[in-house]
Amino acid sequence: MNRKELKEFLDEKVALYNSTSFIGTDPIQIPHLFQKKEDIEIIGFLVATIAWGNRKSIINNGHKLIELMGNAPHDFIMNHTNEDLERLSPFVHRTFNGDDLTYFVTALRHLYQNKGGLETAISSHAKEHSLQQALSLFKKDFFELPHKSRTEKHVSDPLKNSAAKRLNMYLRWMVRPNTTGVDFGLWKSLPPSLLSCPLDVHSGNVARKLGLLKRKQNDAKAVAELDANLRRLDPVDPVKYDFALFGLGVFEKF
Repeated sequence: MNRKELKEFLDEKVALYNSTSFIGTDPIQIPHLFQKKEDIEIIGFLVATIAWGNRKSIINNGHKLIELMGNAPHDFIMNHTNEDLERLSPFVHRTFNGDDLTYFVTALRHLYQNKGGLETAISSHAKEHSLQQALSLFKKDFFELPHKSRTEKHVSDPLKNSAAKRLNMYLRWMVRPNTTGVDFGLWKSLPPSLLSCPLDVHSGNVARKLGLLKRKQNDAKAVAELDANLRRLDPVDPVKYDFALFGLGVFEKF
């Protein structure tokens, strides 16, 4: 396919998968249970953090997170007691456990009390740096409080050559316009043009088959290569093609 044919093909797949029918099989359904901006971005961040492995398990544990926070994520983050934190200890999703969740809750309160919240904590860095550099600086802010070193692995650092799939997926959720009812478009401080594709095994394999990606590893360098090619197809909203690549891989076994 030439570029025009490739764009037409992928645009058709975006139209197919960037629809509310996508929500029922995806972890994004968890933040869709809320209306308040802070609730959406907090539970979205936590669910994106555990978004690896079996998607049914991710969704089930997303519901458990909601229950643990009394169906009010922002209120829980801002007003939790030590007793509330103790109730988090049984939580586990793969290698993310109760100790990790407890730190995430206290770190999120620190961000909302001292950094202007999740949006500002990320977007303030993006004003002077690329978004991938901003994510690296955000990680430093997030781990300012005393914590177990093991917890740091649950927030990726693109500057250490991580594809940062879950963080980039979370940014897609928060930043892309809510034109089809899937992504939220809550964070107006960041333009969709800055977003990077949430690169995983599915989107990576499809991108290689379509000639959008040559690098074999799914790492930060691969993200940069894929981003450059997707921006040639749509410089304003390049990450809309995440729906096409993911859908082709997961649902069509392309």
